[in-house]
Amino acid sequence: MILIADSGSTKTDWCMVDGKEKVGVVTTQGINPFHQDDEEIQRILHVELMPKMADRKVEAVFFYGAGLRQEMKDRMKGVLGKAFGGVDVEAESDLLGAARALFGRQSGVACILGTGSNSGLYDGQDIIANTPPLGYILGDEGSGAVLGKAFLGALCKGLLPKDLTTAFFQSSGLDTAAIIQAVYRQPLPNRFLASTTRFIHEHLQVPELRDLVLQNFRLFFQRNLVPYRGLGFKAGADAHGFKADSDCKVFEAGADAHGFKVRAVGSIAYYFSELLAEAAQVEGFSLDLVMQSPMEGLVRFHS
Repeated sequence: MILIADSGSTKTDWCMVDGKEKVGVVTTQGINPFHQDDEEIQRILHVELMPKMADRKVEAVFFYGAGLRQEMKDRMKGVLGKAFGGVDVEAESDLLGAARALFGRQSGVACILGTGSNSGLYDGQDIIANTPPLGYILGDEGSGAVLGKAFLGALCKGLLPKDLTTAFFQSSGLDTAAIIQAVYRQPLPNRFLASTTRFIHEHLQVPELRDLVLQNFRLFFQRNLVPYRGLGFKAGADAHGFKADSDCKVFEAGADAHGFKVRAVGSIAYYFSELLAEAAQVEGFSLDLVMQSPMEGLVRFHS
């Protein structure tokens, strides 16, 4: 049996796979070696994960983590190897995990659009180019945090319809002072900003909101994917083998003029997929697949 982990700062999903069959999924708190020491990670593994695995024998662990930089990979492999008795361990970034989930061993541009955003040019084996996402202050275009920032800025400046502004203040229980407090004086303002995307999604029929979302996605393509052009890299893959269901959306799209396809994973990409596809087309890119979570694709890859 193999164990596949998709880890963010908030939670980690662990999927147990026997052959090609999923035999169980366990969720623990997030694991991030940048913020947690080895002792804390071991505690999570021994207290939150292993008791729920029903003594199943693990032969290999594949761990994909948010922000897992190169210098942290060996440390993470050592922690996991110690916890699971020296089994084979692979520890990689969530971006490589997204690429493997979206493209398998084909090539293309893999995108993550959630609270933050990221992208990478994938050759079927490695990420060979990456535009630095830079976080929600300097970058993260296309993300929930940046979308929320644009929405709240327009809201507080009186640039959105009054009935929409009233509806948001009433449903959220916030006012301008509370918004400023949450953004500038409370911890994790990126999560607060991204939390507004549920309201935005529920009111996409408002033209001003729809335009705001579309512009956010267009900036994502303009500032993050355009640099991959001109690298002399020709790649393409189709979406065969993926079926549109509750966790996956397939679009009819051909390769763009530069040869590569674009695929995306994450909550923002998934719930705003129609507008993401429209933005891609406007900017001259080809989006043919959006996943809510990378886990199904990772199970496919490692099986």
